[in-house]
Amino acid sequence: MSEYGTEDERTFAALPPVRGSVFARTWWGRAWLQALEDTALDGQQLKQGRRHARAGAVGAVSVRPGRITAVVQDRDGTAYRSDVLLQELSEAEWDRLLDLAADSAGHIAALLDRELPPHLVEDAAAAGLELMPGVGDLEPECGCEAWDHCPHTAALCYQVARLLDEDPFVLLLMRGRGERALIDALHERSAARAAGAEGPQGAAVPGASGGSAASGGSAAVDAGGRSGGSPTTGVSAEEAFAAGGILPPLPDPPVPPAAPGEPPSLDTEDGPEPGIDPAALEFLAADAAARALRMLTGAVDEARLSPSEDAVRLAAGDPVSRIAARLAEGSGRGRAELDLAVRAWRFGGAAALEVLEEHRVPAPEALARAGAQLAEAWEDGERPQLRPVGAARWTVAGADAQLRLGVDGRWWPYRKEHGRWSPAGPAEQDPAAALAAVAAAP
Repeated sequence: MSEYGTEDERTFAALPPVRGSVFARTWWGRAWLQALEDTALDGQQLKQGRRHARAGAVGAVSVRPGRITAVVQDRDGTAYRSDVLLQELSEAEWDRLLDLAADSAGHIAALLDRELPPHLVEDAAAAGLELMPGVGDLEPECGCEAWDHCPHTAALCYQVARLLDEDPFVLLLMRGRGERALIDALHERSAARAAGAEGPQGAAVPGASGGSAASGGSAAVDAGGRSGGSPTTGVSAEEAFAAGGILPPLPDPPVPPAAPGEPPSLDTEDGPEPGIDPAALEFLAADAAARALRMLTGAVDEARLSPSEDAVRLAAGDPVSRIAARLAEGSGRGRAELDLAVRAWRFGGAAALEVLEEHRVPAPEALARAGAQLAEAWEDGERPQLRPVGAARWTVAGADAQLRLGVDGRWWPYRKEHGRWSPAGPAEQDPAAALAAVAAAP
């Protein structure tokens, strides 16, 4: 990332075109783009801006307190100066932020490693300091005279997200402080904390290091003001929860959403890589969201489905034709067999699928109970003539109707359609009720 400039202004050379990748990998880069996308009123302008940024249409980017600037070219070669404004922090706000950062050596170490520690941002927000931009904070100004974010200011923001990924000090400069000034201020505060934790000639101040003055328990204080020596062991979760009357109460669990989240749209200007089916990925994402909501609300899906069974479950979600064809192939079934399996699944999930596809031999005790049920299910003279056609299947003589016994002792109704036995309804405890469903089915 080539750059030049001064403490109060950094200029980054134009970045090369990029294809098939996201603009932000870090959480702070994504938060920057979220502020843009939540602010802009026209999604088409954002999409065009992404296209400009990917094509390398954004020139050198100048970053200074409160403003970023670049020249952005349209496809016809017309160039526009584009600016995005972000409010600077006041001196008082910077003092509070620096105090928060100096409270932890980990914050300083993360910044020096070109990372933005999330706890620092959270602590700052709790203190009333919004370091990351929010809705409406990225104010556009463009030579094309658009009043909202246009493709040019959007392209600038997308390009800056790539810069932020590499160096969060870009954001801090926009908020009003250059890297050198910020690091120097943090070191001064850390040194002052270290000096304040020691008495004259380095003697320990009672209570400053976890030991007492009487015991001579002094400990070194690191650059972040934390005492060294023996590490803090903390409290076990069991002990903490046992002190329920002392600790603040835990918050109530969040209320589950009313509907699954919307899957991401994979309709981008770049075509998919060979072998990637965006429609299939979107379908799987929607299915994962629906399953996650069912698990969250206690309606857990069937566990440990085989790939073949899960293909039927997915096909029951009415995918488009080409996805259904792939599921049929992956499940080892033809389309007609998959349609039968889907019908069974909709009547009773994995249990119904097992009854459709497996020829099980029940134990003698189960067969004896089944025979007794069949003998007692109808009034005298109403019992149909049932002919066993397998260990757990009985066909009605002279009719296209069949009963199948499930492993749990329930009865599944079947009807012959186009020469094949097809599920006709959900399972019943009473064989007579199950057989009645065959006649009632359309």
